[in-house]
Amino acid sequence: MTKDHPTIRRDTIAARLANQQPVSATALAAEFDVSEDAIRRDLRALAAEGRCRRVYGGALPILPDAAPLAARLGEGREEKLRLARAAALAIRPGELLFLDSGSTNMALVEFLPEDAELTVATNSVDIAAAVLRRQDLRLIVVGGVADPLVGGCIDAVAVQAIVQMRFDCAFIGACAISEDGAAADHFEDATFKRAVVASARRTFVLATDDKVGRRAVHHIASLRQIDMLVVGPGVSDDQRASLDAAGLRAVMVAGRD
Repeated sequence: MTKDHPTIRRDTIAARLANQQPVSATALAAEFDVSEDAIRRDLRALAAEGRCRRVYGGALPILPDAAPLAARLGEGREEKLRLARAAALAIRPGELLFLDSGSTNMALVEFLPEDAELTVATNSVDIAAAVLRRQDLRLIVVGGVADPLVGGCIDAVAVQAIVQMRFDCAFIGACAISEDGAAADHFEDATFKRAVVASARRTFVLATDDKVGRRAVHHIASLRQIDMLVVGPGVSDDQRASLDAAGLRAVMVAGRD
């Protein structure tokens, strides 16, 4: 196949994005001697796979910790299921829960107690669909403009809806957990999550091993504001001791099956 074959062309573009190189539709069209429409089709396909972020005139690479939700759902699935199964044990009948957009919170839907008269509010398109398939759960969808990276609504409309609600328990997604607390990589996402924390009686964070010890730019909550951090057995004793010393209220370790 020649380099202008669609498969070869798309693989070449994908390789550049994987190497954190932004790409221009005009430059690529000239390089491969195809129309800009053909390049835009390539970029749309790559964006749908979570391999780039479309921008005017081309595409930008996706940082590893900022991949769209659709691209994260299958990553580390067994670890996320262990965290979700453990966290579900703390849910009480009749509660109003908030499930923040995120692949680990998505796994939690499967383990919510059956016939416990639970109501689930979520800003996540995927989580809302999963909750709706469970006929024993009541669903409240927090609306607004859906952010494709977050996989849900985090704009001002969503924040306004959150501040008028009171959750018994909120499960917050976090990009990073450290002695500084929970943090996110994106400003709007962190702003939304802070509103959820302020509206919740109890706040849980389910953190995969790669999130613990990492720091991110935008603050969500201090460790003292997190009622329970759920982690896997891969988190070291030293990491847990550092979090405890910084004010972590409680930690649940989800063991292996």
